[in-house]
Amino acid sequence: MFWLNASIKFHYSYRSYRCCLTLAFNRAFGCSLPQATDVKMNDPVENAKRLAAFKAVDNHVVDGVIGIGSGSTVVYAVERLAQRVKDEGLEVICVPSSFQAKQLIIQHGLKLGDLEMNPNLKVTIDGADESDHMLTLIKGGGGCLTQEKILASCAEEFVVIADYRKASTHLGEQWSKGIPIEVIPSAYRVVYHKIEKMLGGKSDLRMSGSSKAGPVVTDNGNFILDWNFEGVKDWKEVETTLNMIPGVVENGLFVGMARKAYFGMSDGTVMERNV
Repeated sequence: MFWLNASIKFHYSYRSYRCCLTLAFNRAFGCSLPQATDVKMNDPVENAKRLAAFKAVDNHVVDGVIGIGSGSTVVYAVERLAQRVKDEGLEVICVPSSFQAKQLIIQHGLKLGDLEMNPNLKVTIDGADESDHMLTLIKGGGGCLTQEKILASCAEEFVVIADYRKASTHLGEQWSKGIPIEVIPSAYRVVYHKIEKMLGGKSDLRMSGSSKAGPVVTDNGNFILDWNFEGVKDWKEVETTLNMIPGVVENGLFVGMARKAYFGMSDGTVMERNV
């Protein structure tokens, strides 16, 4: 009877922890914490994500410190990494880019690290909202762009994983939500006007979902502007211009950072891009 009671208490304690964790994530980002086990693998998009993630982990992960990005495709990368650690005895330390990534690492029993103790990464694996033919990326749809860019910059190799919907010739072909820009809350209105004056287009303050009133708040306690640009740009110049505006923390343009990308396709193949 003692063990039964202890088991029941543990079960409900774990469920309470998961509920609190999910609620916190929902309130912060207006979306739920992704889980690979929740996915119906007959979904061609989810299967494409899984194919890309597995191939990237198989081809690029060796013993060492690994940067773990954020988003729904990264869920499969962590799943595959955990399999390889179990089956092959890989010795890896995983540095997360977000609250979500940290929880995935913990849930899969992987060794958790941080940039303070591990500033040099072997590889960072992360998703993208869109990639052009030169592997210029738009990232930050999930609100973690600053940490994601830091991890990418610390890695010897930055590898992108995504499904076929994210592969474009030019930015803006398929991603219509604009370029995320993390801003200091007190400066968002100033930054809003400066972006439109300097670069054109239109900016919107990202708002939370129905579960929380008000703007999205990042892991760093900041707001996000989504800048809807017009036409094809010199993205390196745009990236620099945005980051020179006082009040901007970071923007979601990743220019010249990725050298390899894997896109899972609807027919069950994986398309690779190199620059």
